[in-house]
Amino acid sequence: MERRFQGTTDIELTGTGVAQARRSARLLAALRPHVIVSSDLQRARATAAELASVTGLPVTSHPELRETYAGQWQGLTHDEIAERFGDQYAAWKRGEPVRRGGGELETEVADRAAPVVLANAEKLPDGGTLVVVSHGGTIRTTIGRLLDLEPHSWEALGGLTNCCWSVLGEGARGWRLLEHNAGTLPEPVLGDDD
Repeated sequence: MERRFQGTTDIELTGTGVAQARRSARLLAALRPHVIVSSDLQRARATAAELASVTGLPVTSHPELRETYAGQWQGLTHDEIAERFGDQYAAWKRGEPVRRGGGELETEVADRAAPVVLANAEKLPDGGTLVVVSHGGTIRTTIGRLLDLEPHSWEALGGLTNCCWSVLGEGARGWRLLEHNAGTLPEPVLGDDD
């Protein structure tokens, strides 16, 4: 395991990633989704395409659902980042607002992604299901924003294992997190924010 920080680097799914996407598609199809939206990065689009092939639904891609742009950190391992950007890396790990490698703040990611989720959720029929295919950091920040959590506490949500999901629902007082990192038995989280 390299623990490479991908960010917005547009890479293809590996063979393992394709198998994970197919497995999750079969499980998510049971939720009877009404709408599928995806990041426009190819790894997310390929994952969404697996669900589309099972459900027959179209996928709409949105650049706003991309992973966090991490500037000079992208393509580096966590060890390389810690070595080259030690103070910045340590501040990020402490939960301070940091433009990782000159990239985006987590709040900026939520500012661009959450409105896409909300706009698509508003179009659903009552009881409808929206599937959002995105990336770990973007998903965590968007959930934090939808739950109205303070940005410094978004890290408490933890990461997502590849091709797992979170389930949110609207309650009397707003959005609620019903499940997180669902879809498998507990596995190590492999991603940019582990």
